[in-house]
Amino acid sequence: MFEEPAVPMPVATSTDGVFSSLYNAIITMELPPGTKLSEAEVARQFDLSRQPVRDAFFRLSQLDFLTVRPQRATRVTQISEQAVVDATFVRTALEAECLARVCERVEAADLARLDANLAAQAEASGEDAISRFHALDEEFHELLCTIAGHAHVWDVIRRQKAQTDRVRWLSLSKTRRSEVLADHRAIRDAVAASDRASADARLRDHLGHILRVLPGIREAHRHCF
Repeated sequence: MFEEPAVPMPVATSTDGVFSSLYNAIITMELPPGTKLSEAEVARQFDLSRQPVRDAFFRLSQLDFLTVRPQRATRVTQISEQAVVDATFVRTALEAECLARVCERVEAADLARLDANLAAQAEASGEDAISRFHALDEEFHELLCTIAGHAHVWDVIRRQKAQTDRVRWLSLSKTRRSEVLADHRAIRDAVAASDRASADARLRDHLGHILRVLPGIREAHRHCF
């Protein structure tokens, strides 16, 4: 049976539950690229009929995580380098705009929420807890969108960046987790100082890291691309 999602998602239906579990299994490489998936087998694992599984497969195919073809095996897709580049471009554009609004409107209560998240990240970065750190990383960026007054933007970003999540997971060594935490702290401090230029520069450098490590990740995990 697949584990609970590292990145919490609203679970309201059987389809949502299957989707979230498979999404998590794909980004954490529990289901690596090329893995065959069977509607019947997944339905048995979740003790469901095949329809919610079929619907979850369709949603995952819309994110380019699955290749679903009639009369052929459903497979987890390879990572697309171009999709990672495109997703990073879109995410950076949207999140940079949100961060600019945060610098204009941040309040003490907002900084307290960011600080609580950063404290939790510090605990997770020092443990063998990649899933926990990944979830807190996501939460930090979602908080920025919420503080900006555009919480809905995170849903757009989450859909756009789906292809980058597998690369991010492959890069989240303990050293990288410490670097991510340092980046987040620097962004928080720039926001607290209402230093829009510094916040923007630090965010862009932070989000751009994935493109800088992409060639090395591809070389180390050729079977995934």
